[in-house]
Amino acid sequence: MINPEETGMDEQLQEQIAALKQMTDKSTNIVFFGGAGVSTESGIPDFRSEDGLYHQKYKYPPETMLSHTFYETHTEEFFEFYRDKLLAPDIQPNKAHRKLAQWEQEGKLKAVVTQNIDGLHQKAGSKNVLELHGSVLRNYCERCGKRYDGFEVVLEAEGVPKCDCGGTIKPDVVLYEEGLDQDTLQKAVYYISHADVLIIGGTSLAVYPAAGLIDYYHGSGLVLINKQATPRDRSADLVIHAPIGEVLDQL
Repeated sequence: MINPEETGMDEQLQEQIAALKQMTDKSTNIVFFGGAGVSTESGIPDFRSEDGLYHQKYKYPPETMLSHTFYETHTEEFFEFYRDKLLAPDIQPNKAHRKLAQWEQEGKLKAVVTQNIDGLHQKAGSKNVLELHGSVLRNYCERCGKRYDGFEVVLEAEGVPKCDCGGTIKPDVVLYEEGLDQDTLQKAVYYISHADVLIIGGTSLAVYPAAGLIDYYHGSGLVLINKQATPRDRSADLVIHAPIGEVLDQL
């Protein structure tokens, strides 16, 4: 049993985590679906929280600067913002990433579905990671198709990164106005629809189509872990309003 005096948790949170532990201990078919809140505990800012990118001052709104149109029409400014705010080479996985990797290694967790592009799940050791919005660790030349692994080619370039052929090197991330990769989306639907326990963490469930993936789950172990309430709290079997790393670290 979790000792609230040792953890500093209130009794309600202690009981919720105990209920979650009971669910995860007996399951061998867990799927995790996570958003920006999973990475904020590693120091990566999200978009919508009080300290998020939407509340910082730029010449253009972040949503505009991360759009396909802005990438096409203001390419140099796009890369300036992208390097400044989306690349974090020194950031390390946190307790949530490590617990999910542990569960996968134990055969309990079947897949991580993430809206994040930072690669921290893989850095923690997770293998089956479905990145709905792509990854900063993958880039490609728009002209010849050459692939560039890692973010160094973008981080170290001056201005717009260029391939040897002269083409622009584009990050393999899904910008606003761009569609999700259908193969990744179909795999996410498969794992979510077949899950015994679905844990959704660190997401406001406000961004579609990703937020709509919850509708493919038909089991009886839907868990929502987020610091703030979400529009889907009422449909969950267990709701925990606390930092995701703090919660998973107790399991």
